[in-house]
Amino acid sequence: MARGAVVHHTGHMRWPPDLRDRVALVAGATRGAGRGIAVALGEAGATVLCTGRSSRTGPSRSDYARPETVEETAELVTRAGGTGIAYPADHLEPDEVQRLAAYLRAEYGRLHVLVNDIWGAERLKGGPADWNTPVWQHDLDAGLRILRLGVETHLITSHHLLPLLIAEPGGLLVEVTDGTAAHNAQLYRISVFYDLAKAAVNRLAFSQGHELAPRGATAVAVTPGWLRSEMMLDNYGVTEENWRTALVEDRADGLPTAAPGFAQSESPRYVGRGITALASDPDRARWNQQSVTSADLAREYGFTDVDGRRPDSWTG
Repeated sequence: MARGAVVHHTGHMRWPPDLRDRVALVAGATRGAGRGIAVALGEAGATVLCTGRSSRTGPSRSDYARPETVEETAELVTRAGGTGIAYPADHLEPDEVQRLAAYLRAEYGRLHVLVNDIWGAERLKGGPADWNTPVWQHDLDAGLRILRLGVETHLITSHHLLPLLIAEPGGLLVEVTDGTAAHNAQLYRISVFYDLAKAAVNRLAFSQGHELAPRGATAVAVTPGWLRSEMMLDNYGVTEENWRTALVEDRADGLPTAAPGFAQSESPRYVGRGITALASDPDRARWNQQSVTSADLAREYGFTDVDGRRPDSWTG
């Protein structure tokens, strides 16, 4: 949904909503937005399968070599009030995702919410000094892996899991990306490969929504704003509790100062609450094929971030 579009306002919903009878799967739940989404669904009482490559027990690891694991996310879901289930899986491997679908079918027989939040190319996209590198100078292997991690994973996941989502009416597919369709259509984003990956995920929600609607399901693309992920907090040497320290100029600790726009940053739970609100809306089909921000959803449904704010880093 483009900014400025008129929507039917539902008012402030009861928070958290009641999703105790829903089964959700968050693909890419290890950290960042995926973890925030999984925990927010847990706040509402949902059963949440948390998938990703980083596990305490499995041999697979993400490209980041970070400490977060899917088991840790599942524990946070349960602590929030839901039922968290960790399922290590590499969504670039069709056989692994096919086994995931078989497990879900055998154990639960249904799927109400599928969130495609798979990414894993944050290091490959590089830092600001690497941005705007033209395609003929860009490392081709890195660029193609960005597309595999950011687009191919989503297609593999949908192929194997959407049959469960459409088994009964009312299913919700959420494609998580960076930037709305309208925003990305007007601006070049970092590199040809990154730009294509993020535009493609918005289009995936549109095209899959076309296929899902006759089967009673809904597809929506959702983008967080400036996200206070674990990696972002580490970059500025702050935590979720003291993140505003990153805005201080000439920091005594010598760590980098964030741009002023960081004041409108959001926790990963914010986009998670937006998706939870979508999942609990009986009229969610009105969002089919739309592209929205977490702030758009906050305005529509009346929820806030964990600190009581409603940030919007896409305005201004």
